[in-house]
Amino acid sequence: MRRLSVLFPFSVKCIVLLLIMRSSLEAPSIDAATTGSGNETDHLALLEFKAKIVHDPQNVMSSWNDSAHFCNWEGVTCGRKHKRVTILNLQSQGLVGSLSPYIGNLSFLREIRLRNNTLSGKIPAEFGHLFRLQVLELFFNQLEGKIPSHLSLCSKLRVLDMGFNKLENIPTELTNLSMLIELRMQSNRLTGALPPFIGNLSSLEDFSVAINFLGGSIPDALGQLNRMLAIGLGENNFSGIIPPVIYNISSIRIFSMNGNSLHGSLPSDVGILLPHLQQLQLHDNYLSGSIPVSLSNASKLQQLSLARNNFNANVLVQFGLLKQLQWLILQGNSLGGQGDHGDLNFITSMANCSSLQYMDLSFNHFTGALPTSVANLSSTLRLFAVASNRIYGNLPLGLFDLVNLPRIILQNNQITGTIPAEIGKLQKLEELFLDRNRLFGEIPSSIGNLSSLISLQLDDNKLEGNIPSSFGNCHNLLFLRLSRNTLSGSIPKQFFPASSKLVSVDLSRNHLIGSLPPEIGNLFNLNEFYISYNKLSGNIPVNLGRCSSLEFLFMRSNNIQGTMPMSLISLKGLRQFDLSQNNMSGQIPTYLGKFALEYLNLSFNNFEGEVPTEGVFANVSSISLEGNKRLCGGIQELQLPRCIIDESKKRKLRLVKIVVITISCISGVLILSASLYCWFKKQKRKQSPGSVEMKSFRKLSYQRILKATDGFSTANFLGAGRFGSVYKGTLEEDGAIVAVKVLNLQQRGAEKSFMAECKVLQNIRHRNLVRIMTSCSSIDFQGNDFKALVYEYMPNGNLSKWLHPRSEIYAEPAEQWSLSLLQRMNIAIDVASALDYLHHGCQKPIIHCDLKPGNVLLDDDMVAHIGDFGLAKFLSQLTNPIQSSSVGVRGTVGYAAPGNLTLLFDT
Repeated sequence: MRRLSVLFPFSVKCIVLLLIMRSSLEAPSIDAATTGSGNETDHLALLEFKAKIVHDPQNVMSSWNDSAHFCNWEGVTCGRKHKRVTILNLQSQGLVGSLSPYIGNLSFLREIRLRNNTLSGKIPAEFGHLFRLQVLELFFNQLEGKIPSHLSLCSKLRVLDMGFNKLENIPTELTNLSMLIELRMQSNRLTGALPPFIGNLSSLEDFSVAINFLGGSIPDALGQLNRMLAIGLGENNFSGIIPPVIYNISSIRIFSMNGNSLHGSLPSDVGILLPHLQQLQLHDNYLSGSIPVSLSNASKLQQLSLARNNFNANVLVQFGLLKQLQWLILQGNSLGGQGDHGDLNFITSMANCSSLQYMDLSFNHFTGALPTSVANLSSTLRLFAVASNRIYGNLPLGLFDLVNLPRIILQNNQITGTIPAEIGKLQKLEELFLDRNRLFGEIPSSIGNLSSLISLQLDDNKLEGNIPSSFGNCHNLLFLRLSRNTLSGSIPKQFFPASSKLVSVDLSRNHLIGSLPPEIGNLFNLNEFYISYNKLSGNIPVNLGRCSSLEFLFMRSNNIQGTMPMSLISLKGLRQFDLSQNNMSGQIPTYLGKFALEYLNLSFNNFEGEVPTEGVFANVSSISLEGNKRLCGGIQELQLPRCIIDESKKRKLRLVKIVVITISCISGVLILSASLYCWFKKQKRKQSPGSVEMKSFRKLSYQRILKATDGFSTANFLGAGRFGSVYKGTLEEDGAIVAVKVLNLQQRGAEKSFMAECKVLQNIRHRNLVRIMTSCSSIDFQGNDFKALVYEYMPNGNLSKWLHPRSEIYAEPAEQWSLSLLQRMNIAIDVASALDYLHHGCQKPIIHCDLKPGNVLLDDDMVAHIGDFGLAKFLSQLTNPIQSSSVGVRGTVGYAAPGNLTLLFDT
């Protein structure tokens, strides 16, 4: 019978009772191993539970093995008398899996705490066997399906927490759980009406079904729960009125019914009926009437959220009596506008609310000036918002004494005067919204002190003067709106510092002049840029192409001229582009047809030539080209004239063709002659009896190298590597400029590197490999061995300094050390060509083994050449896969460029 109880969890309560009674009669002594009947049942049930867990990221079940008694397993607690499992506590362990029905065999279980895991599947009906169970916490998992009605057999349940799962129903049978204190089912998939039987759970203190799909009216039966402390019905589809009987539950502390379709008004004596109220959350409903003055008596109130309802009249609550108030959220009503323009006088009394964190009075009818008493608001205030009201007058200086305040939202009012310089004191300010007011005067330079500022909106005012260059000090600024003012002068280059994080900038509809600074290329994160309706001139800066994150670019109605730079080809993410009403000329770039543009306006410029037909140009409703009188071609719907070449142009084209063909023929003859000359010369060299190991190179002595490098002076120092240093040298006899790599023979492996490089370079030739001119193996004036390699000099240095420019190292400004997209592609092609030659074009394939930006050198024309073959290997030297794989540890210490791995396995 005991064996059957392990294999087949029973669902009939009386049979479970009989089995437990029999088990207790035959229970082994405390010192017995897990061979007794009841203990073995628990032992096997726990192992079945473990078997259903497919992922245990914290290895909490590593102790669940036979090396220890199961009562010592982590998360398991047993009773002292019978050594039976009483608590299973594995909350917040990240467990993934499902619930085993064998849990139903843990008949002494009082608590199951599995909250905050990733358990899925259904809740087993066998949980109903646990008639001793008092706590069942399954909060924050992924359980689904119906809640088993068998849970009603767990008559001793006091806590049933199933919130944040995917459960679908509230079984009527739960009415039998008369001892239930906490019932939480928030954030599931519950549907239908809220069952009235909830009112029969007379011991209930905490009840929440928030964030579900329940509807209909709220049952009056809830008024029977006279022990209720917290009720949460928010974010459902409840309609009708709040049953008045609920207000009779004087013990309520948390009253949350937000996000429904409730209407009606609050009882005038609600603050007296609910004296223990701490949270009143009724936002996002259709409640109306005035806010009851009796809330002044709810002295324990911490959160009052009545936002987005239809409350009206003036606010007469004495908030100064609510000393524990933290949230006052009243936005989106029709409050105020019925007095003597002192609608915000209640703010004065809030100086007593020392814990106040959020005050949002936006989108109401409050009228009057902001009281100077705002300076007395709590130092813990995180949000002060009175947007979209009828506030007038100046900004009170006391507002800028709230030095810990991160958010000020005062947009869309009638505030006048200037922005005080005292604004610079708010160094923790993150958001400042003063747009759509009547502010005038200059933007104070002290705004540059707001180092924490993320979003600034000053648009649609009457601000004037120049844009302060101190904006460049706001290193965390992401969103800036200065449009629709009367700002003048040029855009300062300091506005775009290299450290800028700007994502969106709107300077449109001002009186800005001058050209767009090239420093705009520093805005790598820029997504939106609006400068329309100004008086800007000059060309589009080439550096604008570096703003590769741009999606919205509006430059309409300025005096911008010239042609569209080729660098804009890198703006591949551009979605909307408006360049209309400027003085642009030249042809429309074909690369615009490659973009995923949704809107393109080039109208009223001086563009000419053929209109592309790809991409956005294929959709007539997405482009505007009117006012460009010399355009032709394009799709038929544009109704532009055909592109016709006149006779004079045809004659010129024919003449050009003749010249090109003639030059091509002459060039071919010259190339063939040069090739024959080089071949004969090479054959002659092969027959020369006196050639040395590096046959085509001249020898240089130590004295000549010393003189060429001016005694290896620091002025000629180009860089240093693992095995030596490189100097720039000028040969005396012909003035040729060379690069001399002097080996540090004290470094282990330097001489081996010298020989390897000589061996590799003596027989390879490619336009993308650094050309070696000669070598020197001699004795210096102190009698020490001297070895050097002489290379062709590369004026533009190595690729590393172009990819990672640092102005403190290089004499030129850091901005000059930048590569266009086209240059980057050409360099990549050059390097790939050289690797292809080394791997497949040589008689013996060569592996470089130390390819990195520092070993890629650039000549006058930015053509890339691979150098430094000191670690190179011939493929024939790698005789087996194990030896080949060992090459992976070669290369620069502390650095393994991705290209190195490509070289190792490319062959």
